[in-house]
Amino acid sequence: MNSSSFLPKPSLVGAILWMLGAVVSLTLMALAGRELMAEISLFQVMFFRNSLCLLALAFIVWPRRREILPTRRWRAHGGRNVIHFAAQALWFYGLAYLPLGEVIALEFTAPVWTAVLAALFISERLNSWRVAGVVLGFAGTWVILRPGMEIIHPASLAVLASAIGFATVFVTTKSMTASERPLTILFYMNLVQLPLSTVPALWDWVTPSAALWPWVAVTGLAGLGTHYCFTKAFQRADASIAAPIDFVRLPLSVLLGYLLYSEPFDPFVALGAVAIIGGNFLNIRGRAKLAD
Repeated sequence: MNSSSFLPKPSLVGAILWMLGAVVSLTLMALAGRELMAEISLFQVMFFRNSLCLLALAFIVWPRRREILPTRRWRAHGGRNVIHFAAQALWFYGLAYLPLGEVIALEFTAPVWTAVLAALFISERLNSWRVAGVVLGFAGTWVILRPGMEIIHPASLAVLASAIGFATVFVTTKSMTASERPLTILFYMNLVQLPLSTVPALWDWVTPSAALWPWVAVTGLAGLGTHYCFTKAFQRADASIAAPIDFVRLPLSVLLGYLLYSEPFDPFVALGAVAIIGGNFLNIRGRAKLAD
């Protein structure tokens, strides 16, 4: 037997590498947001993210502007991006007050909410695997928050709300991809959100110190890099194969939280995170069963 048969296909290797690129980008985004919010407001962070992403996209889109810019779905772009803007703001708010590991663990409930919302609004089927995934994901969330046993920090609820917002965006994006190109969706995302972040950012503007400007650059580049890496990964492998690699972010975030911010290990967050990730795997398995 040829030894090369034991090696993964080049397309799968590429998908794994692109997903790891997305993991790095999202982790850098979280670190940049936390570093910047020590000195400037979350709306300024979002302003820098949107403006730098839009500037980079302008150079990418301009040679193909007649192909990418036309759209008939202005209302869909508007509604999607108002929700995404709110979800992103809540996520950054959570980063300012919660350990990195807890933020990422609660963020991973987004696929669970996506399954529920897709079943309610676009008639996507829920089989027994996916129902079990939803139940396990909710159980993990309960373990992390422990309502009635612990005082729930408002930032925890904010991150949970952001996960629901991201899930809504995922469902909306899925319905838009039939008529809109990925670059079209990405361009209008930043175009719509730029004025939404500019007004509150100017209201309480603080010019970042020189030490923070590299983090400003990271915010913009990581935002663009995340979407680009996700797109490339899903072009090379099915989502059921590529998506689980994103879960590497959780232990990575816990480790960075400990090393950079001396955040203690919380066994309840770890247990809840395992349940949420398990729920996501059941959901992915359920989607694969539906596709068979």
